[in-house]
Amino acid sequence: MCCCGVAILLIAGLFVKKDYAIEREVVINRPEAEVFQYIRLVKNQDNFSVWNKKDPNSKKDFKGTDGQVGFIYAWDSKNPELGKGEQEIVNITENERIDFKLRFKEPFEAEDDAYFTTEAVGPNQTKVKWGFNGHMDYPMNLMLLTFDMDKELGGALQTGLDDLKKILEQ
Repeated sequence: MCCCGVAILLIAGLFVKKDYAIEREVVINRPEAEVFQYIRLVKNQDNFSVWNKKDPNSKKDFKGTDGQVGFIYAWDSKNPELGKGEQEIVNITENERIDFKLRFKEPFEAEDDAYFTTEAVGPNQTKVKWGFNGHMDYPMNLMLLTFDMDKELGGALQTGLDDLKKILEQ
């Protein structure tokens, strides 16, 4: 790419969105309280999260009480897709919502938000939503032009939710 092409791309980056939000959902045939009690435990993500499954040998560190505000799960993986970072429970609304702060340290630094929500849609049915809100500063936001966050990140969320459904409906 010539200098003009690079300049045009960098100028375009000034106008490209910097924020993104991805959310997926699934209905699980279990009561809401039961589903919520399972997803509130961060360590259970090893059973259904696509990212946690990518490197079962990653170094993990836990601080605090799992399922409580302030619990931190840190990972350090040699897999470049995972790198190093941590996830902290920052808010819990019982049987409704859990909010997390994700702090990525390697291979890049970023801080994003994730959450689970639950909603009873019947006495033994629960809608679970898994969402992710992120921000990419300029010029990193240029990646949003070529990388389909909704497809890639959303696909991973949906796979995780589908696996969660299988686990909880066994």
